[in-house]
Amino acid sequence: MYAITELIDIINKAVENIQYNTEPKNLYEPIRYILSIGGKRIRPLLMLMGYNLYKDDVDAILNNALALETYHNFTLLHDDLMDKSDLRRGHPTVHKKWDENTAILSGDTMLIMAYQLFNKGMKNEKAWTEFIDATLGVGEGQQYDIDFETRSDVTEAEYMEMIRMKTSLLLGYALKIGAMLAGADQEDVNNLYTFGEKMGLAFQLQDDLLDVYGDPKTFKKKLGGDIVENKKTFMLINAYLRADESQKAELDRWIQAKDFNADEKIAAVTHIYNILGIDQLAQQKIEELFAESLKSLDQVKVPEEKKTQLRFFANKLMGRKY
Repeated sequence: MYAITELIDIINKAVENIQYNTEPKNLYEPIRYILSIGGKRIRPLLMLMGYNLYKDDVDAILNNALALETYHNFTLLHDDLMDKSDLRRGHPTVHKKWDENTAILSGDTMLIMAYQLFNKGMKNEKAWTEFIDATLGVGEGQQYDIDFETRSDVTEAEYMEMIRMKTSLLLGYALKIGAMLAGADQEDVNNLYTFGEKMGLAFQLQDDLLDVYGDPKTFKKKLGGDIVENKKTFMLINAYLRADESQKAELDRWIQAKDFNADEKIAAVTHIYNILGIDQLAQQKIEELFAESLKSLDQVKVPEEKKTQLRFFANKLMGRKY
């Protein structure tokens, strides 16, 4: 079994060695740039870990894992453009460093490269179909996220389905495809998918929670960004569900305001969250989802010592010390 640090080293070296066409330079240089500025490499890591539960020759599926990382970074490139973000991982986004047209075209090329890389990897028709389904699902989740920006009636169930498709689905598919390529039985494949998906949901809800209640010294983004941008998060949706008429009116006033002081808005909405116990509600949901994810991992039929690294990864992802 490989340690997580060993697998990350393997992935980072493989990313550095991806072969690009040299021309046109302004098409391929942004792709090399977005893939080189860091990231946790979570998705290719999970694919290799899923495979490594059953087999040790992880190099055999390295191109499949690189395909997933390339696809993920393609979504980030286009997300940054749609969100008009200036920075990604502390560096200028592609559309800021180059221009919007370059970001669109380089992103499109990354998507094609992702399919090329998967096709160069280990051959498995079912895994190929799953990879296509995963990439399509993420796109659908992104569209739901865009749709929610102009809706005021988003339900908790709709929000959970959106983050499942946009974020956690790819974690589940990473483990699922890795296990499939290793020849795991269908029951293990399904349980690994559920482990990844539920873990991803818990992680996204934790991100929602930390955006409001995180430690400013350790949280990498400015606190309250979701509140300022009127994001339809688990927090805001449940605040509306539990608010009385005066609290709803206060929320409406801040959401509809065009000119406002960001710090005042964050303080006012957070105060309502505090009164309604939204932080406790979110934490409870996070704990439930994380417990469900670990229960699925428990059911994977490999020796317990082989699952140690995945348990460690899950706890580290959630910021736990156990």
